[in-house]
Amino acid sequence: MSDPATQHPSLAGTEIHDSVLDLIGETPMVRMKRISEEHGITCVLAMKHEVTNPGGSSKDRPALEMILAAEASGELQPGGTIVEPTSGNTGVGLAIVAAQRGYKCVFVMTNKAGKEKVDLLRAYGAEVVVCDVAVAPDDPNSYYSVAERLTQERGAFRPNQYQNPHNAVAHTKTTGPEIWRQTNGRITHFIAGAGTCGSITGTGRYLKSMNPDIKIIAADPEASVFSGGSGRPYLVEGVGEDFFPAAYDGDLWDEVIPISDEESFLTARFVSETEGILIGGSGGTAVAAALKVAEAADDDAVVVVFNPDSGRGYLSTVFNESWMMNFGFLKECDQCVGAVLDTRNASIENLLYVNPSAPVSEAIEIMRTHGVSQLPVCKNTPPFANAEVSGSVDELELMEVIHRNPGAMNTEVEKIMGHKLPTVGVGQPVELAVQMLETAPALLVLSGGRPLSVLTRTDLLSYFTAIAEDAVGRD
Repeated sequence: MSDPATQHPSLAGTEIHDSVLDLIGETPMVRMKRISEEHGITCVLAMKHEVTNPGGSSKDRPALEMILAAEASGELQPGGTIVEPTSGNTGVGLAIVAAQRGYKCVFVMTNKAGKEKVDLLRAYGAEVVVCDVAVAPDDPNSYYSVAERLTQERGAFRPNQYQNPHNAVAHTKTTGPEIWRQTNGRITHFIAGAGTCGSITGTGRYLKSMNPDIKIIAADPEASVFSGGSGRPYLVEGVGEDFFPAAYDGDLWDEVIPISDEESFLTARFVSETEGILIGGSGGTAVAAALKVAEAADDDAVVVVFNPDSGRGYLSTVFNESWMMNFGFLKECDQCVGAVLDTRNASIENLLYVNPSAPVSEAIEIMRTHGVSQLPVCKNTPPFANAEVSGSVDELELMEVIHRNPGAMNTEVEKIMGHKLPTVGVGQPVELAVQMLETAPALLVLSGGRPLSVLTRTDLLSYFTAIAEDAVGRD
């Protein structure tokens, strides 16, 4: 935010802003008219469109607020360094503010974030450190731990958006009042994704202060802790968590609606194609939840959904056909991998797996019992939609391990497991699976972004044999 005392005198009376920071906030709201018509929604369904912030997301708001507060408290000194773990958007907001106010930035990201997000932060002159998303939060190599270490090593200021109260305050000061004014106080429902919880909590507090009857609804990845999950795994970026941030306020929220990765991504694509509003995966999560709310709402309801950013940051994932098909979100053809699984022996479970902490003897027993030669190694427990693949075991490799060391039968599987199996989407062509199995012993089939089954050469041979026998029978 510019200091009026430093503004150029010739700006008086013009509409020229003194700084890009003056462009943060006052984002527009637009009715989702075409989608409402397609879904038979009779109330007002509107989107608070945060893309018009200078950094392209809602995170510009707390970025500015947190830095201003740190300057006021003395935590951030002139020419200092800012270190923050981020999925991308907060980093962009901080980088913009830092550029205007003369700070250096170091951002820590996980390898789940798209390459374009890493490149974007570097374009603002920031240093980016990428960490493995599969590492536990308390591991020294997790992106939280790495950020803390870098903060100490460089004597830096860490905004810590997950714990910083000014994250939510930014939305109480700006987003809430804007929505109240833009709807003329008629808003009845506010739906937003929950990650750091700053947006939903800060905005929700203001709206509830104006009208306690307004419903505050969190849209959450179905594996996130906010909707009762373990916090992993899920593919949508920027929302959901595996812990409860400081801004979490369950008493403020009237409802939490869990949304799958598949529904999030397909909704994002649907909104972009139908309304001409390019939104990302987390926006898809929020809109998917808002559609459920709006479809059940009264005609006079005003449902506002918070869209945090643009889909331009997800062109290599959500809007990439190959990526979507490989994860089993889209179907590419009629004769696809799913058809092979449909014709497989019904007595074979869709997915057999072994836990990382299980002994090698247990993996061998599963293979013997079910007549399989490969198993994925998976963290977590059923339902399998919440399992996380960490590796695989193969009968030939196990044979070699036990031959060298018979005592390995009692060794934990994670200590001897191999790489993850190559993946193929349930809707991808059988021909692709044939090509991949020329070099791989087995494939892990994904559906809706989640492991569905292991596909082997034997499965394909049985499938092609059945087709051939059927053709002979018809002749």
